[in-house]
Amino acid sequence: MRLFPHPPHGVIVVELAFQSLLLLFLAAFIAGFIDSIAGGGGLVTIPAMLIAGIPPLQTLGTNKLQSMFGAASATMAYARKGHVDLKSQLPMAAFAGLGGALGALLATVVPGDVLRALMPFLLVAIALYFALKPNLADVDRHQRMTPLLFGLTFVPLIGFYDGVFGPGTGSFFMLAFVSLAGFGMLKATAHTKLLNLSSNLGAFLVFLASGVVLWKVGLMMGLGQFLGAQAGSKLAMKNGAKLIKPLLIVTCVALATKLLMDPSNPVRVWMGF
Repeated sequence: MRLFPHPPHGVIVVELAFQSLLLLFLAAFIAGFIDSIAGGGGLVTIPAMLIAGIPPLQTLGTNKLQSMFGAASATMAYARKGHVDLKSQLPMAAFAGLGGALGALLATVVPGDVLRALMPFLLVAIALYFALKPNLADVDRHQRMTPLLFGLTFVPLIGFYDGVFGPGTGSFFMLAFVSLAGFGMLKATAHTKLLNLSSNLGAFLVFLASGVVLWKVGLMMGLGQFLGAQAGSKLAMKNGAKLIKPLLIVTCVALATKLLMDPSNPVRVWMGF
């Protein structure tokens, strides 16, 4: 670790060895692969960066940079095959980006401990929904709300959550698209990646203005994310719901377990574990 002469107030500038960068590249590739299908890539990248010695604030900012590459890669792959119409979805993407930016701005005043306590249980609930819901496939179903109402309510709300906290955002978008917008699993996955890209971008711009983004680490990991997302999205388009559904369930359960196993998780602290 090396300190630069005049870093922004409270910011530690980190220099990592080549071996650490290589391991972070591999972690990002795996995260991009998983994230392009079921979400939850932060389950891999955030612990990897913390283990590499990157401070938490820089980890959050840099994670937004590298994850944008994976989300953009997957979005392009799905769009090329006609699973998402980028032009028609731009207004919804803008709402997601606005939500992400507001979430990042207000992260210091939102009760983070409450979010961390609720997250594992929400993720388990999502896993149970997809595990027990019959007839989930790639065919669109009945819409429970109009695209306009969906875009004005749930999209910025989930984007806001992404800016404030982050883990499980893709799972929340998937649940909303399938249960409320009536999308099939593959179409929901494709649109989730676009909105994830937008909410990441909104939050990233806030972190960038705060000077907490490590560019060399972020770009190296971004390359891994891009390649992993290309491989994962191709596999998802080939196999559809029969791959997306079980991987989404496993990812939600794994992320919930990871959060509950953290000794600093508020649930464990409150219960004295």
